[in-house]
Amino acid sequence: MAGAAAATTVAAVDPRTIAEIVRAALHEDIGRGDLTSLLTIPPETRARGVLLAKQDGVMAGGAVVAECFQQNEPCCSLSALLPDGKAFKDGDHLGRIEGTARGLLGAERVALNFLQRLCGIATLTRQFADAVAGTKARVTDTRKTTPGLRVLEKAAVLAGGGSNHRFALYDGILIKDNHIRLAGGIAQAVARARAGAPHTLKIEVETAHLGEVRQALEAGADIIMLDNMDDETMAEAVRIVGRRALVEASGGMRLERVREVAQLGVDLISVGALTHSATAVDISLELELLH
Repeated sequence: MAGAAAATTVAAVDPRTIAEIVRAALHEDIGRGDLTSLLTIPPETRARGVLLAKQDGVMAGGAVVAECFQQNEPCCSLSALLPDGKAFKDGDHLGRIEGTARGLLGAERVALNFLQRLCGIATLTRQFADAVAGTKARVTDTRKTTPGLRVLEKAAVLAGGGSNHRFALYDGILIKDNHIRLAGGIAQAVARARAGAPHTLKIEVETAHLGEVRQALEAGADIIMLDNMDDETMAEAVRIVGRRALVEASGGMRLERVREVAQLGVDLISVGALTHSATAVDISLELELLH
């Protein structure tokens, strides 16, 4: 978990949640039926194939892929599925599938959409995690996720070696600039949060300059976010905090910069790009007729 900034960590997604997400996605794509397959392939035709990686990456979303095929073709068999978190190379087989041709083709695009997206998130996260290896900093995600898919995308971050920040608005307190303005200041916002929050819940405050860092520290914030600060300012902020609170760096965290930020002594580095800008990994389903 990303320090104490997160009250919920997605270690394993509830199968019922996966089933619900997949059901909606299959309905969206198949609707009243896969016209092409229904009109061109006899119902008794069977096929087998492989999920083929066309570039290097990190596996994520295996359970989602399995659910896609099993919902649309209950008698299919999926084997040798690469475990989440496992790195793969261009040309590797990520899993083998066998079943009715119509059933497999009906689930193909939905399964690949999930797999490519989630592997993309895991792959990018692994790059960030590797970049800060050897420092005390941990890379965390944010709430900048695809609506309805947050639980899957945060699980993909974990598969890539990252950490989860708060899951949603209900399980963490993060006082941001708008809260500060509307509450009348950092001190007021922290005091009100402290008065109403359970004693086990940490309070985080977003700061934009060193003056706000000092205010957040004086107010008793448990975590201080340094938002869009340059390296020199962040280094001074870390010195001011002096381990009296956790320090999180945030805003515009690029892969080529993240190690420099980690070496400044921050505890956490939140990266929205892990989920909002990850590039899908190129993966295909290669089927052949099963005689």
